[in-house]
Amino acid sequence: MLRVVVTVNLVVLTFWRRDNFDRPVATALVVAALVGWTAFALWAYSSAVRRGPPLLVLDLATALGALLATPWLKGDDFNATLPGFWIMGVLLAWAVHWRWQGGLVAAALLSLVDLAIRPDLTQANYGNVFLLMIGGPIVGYLCQSLQQMAAERDLAQQAAASAGERARLARAVHDGVLQVLALVQRRGAELGGEFADLSRLAGEQESSLRSLIRQQDTLVTDAADADLAVALDDLGGPTVTVVTPGAAVPLPAYVVSEVVAATRACLDNVAVHVGPQAPAWVMLDATEDRVVVSVRDEGPGIPGDRLAAAEAEGRLGVSSSICGRLQDLGGTAELSTGSWGTEWELSVPRAGGAA
Repeated sequence: MLRVVVTVNLVVLTFWRRDNFDRPVATALVVAALVGWTAFALWAYSSAVRRGPPLLVLDLATALGALLATPWLKGDDFNATLPGFWIMGVLLAWAVHWRWQGGLVAAALLSLVDLAIRPDLTQANYGNVFLLMIGGPIVGYLCQSLQQMAAERDLAQQAAASAGERARLARAVHDGVLQVLALVQRRGAELGGEFADLSRLAGEQESSLRSLIRQQDTLVTDAADADLAVALDDLGGPTVTVVTPGAAVPLPAYVVSEVVAATRACLDNVAVHVGPQAPAWVMLDATEDRVVVSVRDEGPGIPGDRLAAAEAEGRLGVSSSICGRLQDLGGTAELSTGSWGTEWELSVPRAGGAA
C-alpha cells in the first residue's frame, strides 16, 4: 500500500510541476519506468522465494538511478528530486528484510546520492537526510523486535500445549499404569518367592512414576541454568568413563535434565544388552551453537531390524527415552552401530546459536 501511495504521489506531483523539467519527454519515460517497477515490485515482494538480495539490490539501484537522473531532467538548480517520497518504499523494504542494519545501509546510500547531486546543502535538504537516517534504522529495529516477540509468543504457546499434554498423560498414567503396578506389588508380596522380586521392582517403578506425576502436575518451568558437564560427570563409575571439557557447559536446567536422562538410557541399554560389567564411554563436546554427547560401547552392535521390531511390539525404550527426549529439545539422536560396538550421538542446540 505504501508503494502504491508514493507512486501515485510521484505521478501527480510530476504532472503538477511539469514546467520545472528541462526534458519533459524523458521525464515522462522515467516516471513510467518507476510506475512499471512499482507494479513489478508489488508482484515480486509478494513471494518469499523472490524476496531475496537480488530483488532488494535491484530495487535500491532503481531508486538511486532515479535520484541521479534528477539534475539531467530538471537542471542543476532543482529543488526537489524526481522520485521524492517514492524512495520510501525501497528504504522500508531494506529495513524490513535486513532489520536496522539494512535500513541504515539503504538510508546512507540514498542520503549520499541525494547530497552528491545538489550544488549546496540547505536546511530542507538536511531535514530530508536526517529523516532517512533515523527512519530506516528505527523501522528495521521495530521489525526485529516484532519478530522476536512473535518467536517468544510461539515458544510460550508450545510450552503451554506441551504442559497440557504432559498433564493429560500424567492423569492417564495415574489412572492406569500406577494402579496395575500397585496391584502387582501387593500380589507379588503375597505370593512370595520369585514374585517378591517382581513386587519390589513394581514398587520402585510406582514410586518413580508418582514422583514424576507430582513434578508434571506443578507445571513449573525451571528457567535456571545448570552445568551439563557436572551432571554428566555424576554418571561416571567403574565401567563408565566420562570425558567433559574443562570449562562449564551451562544450559537450561530442564535441558540438562533431559540430556542426562537420555544419556542414562543409553548406558542402561549397554548394561542390559552388552553386560553389567561392559565398559562404556561418555564424551561431551560443546561449541557455540550446540552441544553433543557421545555414548559408546564395544558390544556386538544392534541388528538393523531390532529397533523397528521393538517399537512395533510396543517397547519404546529407544524411541521414547532417547530419540523422543532429543526431539522435544529440538535436537537429534543419531545411532551408529556395527561389529565394533554402538555409539549414540545426542545433539542439542544451544540458546542463541541455532536460531
